Amino acid sequence: MIGTKGFNLAVLWRGDREARRAATHQNNRFHRVFEELAALGIHAEPAVYADEIAGEVREQLLKVDGVLVWVDPIDDGRTRTLLDAMLRDVASHGPWVSAHPDVILKMGVKEVLHRTKHLGWGTDTHLYRTALALRDEFPSRLRSNGPRVLKQNRGNGGQGVWKVEAISTTAGAAMKVRVLHARRGSVPEELTLGDFMSRCEPYFTPEGCVVDQPFQARLPDGMIRCYMGADKVVGFGHQFIRALIPPPPDGPDSPAAQPGPRIMHPASAEPFKALRRKMEIEWTPQMMEVLGIDDAALPIIWDADFLYGPRTRSGEDTYVLCEINVSSVFPIPEQAPAAIARIAMHRLESAGRR
Repeated sequence: MIGTKGFNLAVLWRGDREARRAATHQNNRFHRVFEELAALGIHAEPAVYADEIAGEVREQLLKVDGVLVWVDPIDDGRTRTLLDAMLRDVASHGPWVSAHPDVILKMGVKEVLHRTKHLGWGTDTHLYRTALALRDEFPSRLRSNGPRVLKQNRGNGGQGVWKVEAISTTAGAAMKVRVLHARRGSVPEELTLGDFMSRCEPYFTPEGCVVDQPFQARLPDGMIRCYMGADKVVGFGHQFIRALIPPPPDGPDSPAAQPGPRIMHPASAEPFKALRRKMEIEWTPQMMEVLGIDDAALPIIWDADFLYGPRTRSGEDTYVLCEINVSSVFPIPEQAPAAIARIAMHRLESAGRR
């Protein structure tokens, strides 16, 4: 069936052959997105992806006008290498892809924290492209500037994100440090800085690097997730997270060690009025200019995660960007599916599809 306006989209997520066979518009977490697309006359179809059936999925995507993609960069050891190559090929034949893998490499990696550190959301951020650079530069920075947070370039779920704190006055690689991984269930470890930096060497892949930011003391105040529909805020999520906070005496699996629920708020929420204004008027346009991303390439749905920075002298909050998520933004605010559908329709009409 073709939608009344003649537009066809595929909604792609990871699964297996059986999940692909059984997928419908309603039996998955994207059912609201399907409903809102249908309400605008857009025919959308599930496109469940696995590496072993990439050719089959490719043939499906070549028959639609656009593809909305929800696939994490790392999932149980699986990466997006084959998927991204396939999506680039599909896009080269005409269908638009959101988010395009090349845009993800600009926005949805930790390097963006360094490239945009001069914007109002930035902080004292450094970049190490090689293990040698990390060994040469990080020890003195850690010793002089207090606890730091190191982040591998691509990852999700806290993978490759570490709080590092000096616990001795020894210089260089012999310095004793306390480290805490952001993965759920992690506990602090004490080791030499040299041993920890050796642990980071696998992060320096051909496209890899390590980003270094100061630890934010207001982390216990929670993280604000700013959900964006292209260049407009579509909602906020506030959550009291436990990542990079030492677990309580009962251990990392105790109820007190678990993150709180993410409380969703509409774009108009008063507590985040200033953040919304900055995102829409200042930071997003500035980011697009720095990264070379035009309106048509900006992801239909993405989010920026902020921690609270130091308060100003007048007591106002400041915000520090800690991550941009582009590959698989979910769950999303209740207003987001309708925004996704509207933006998809605009992209289709602008492209003159069919």
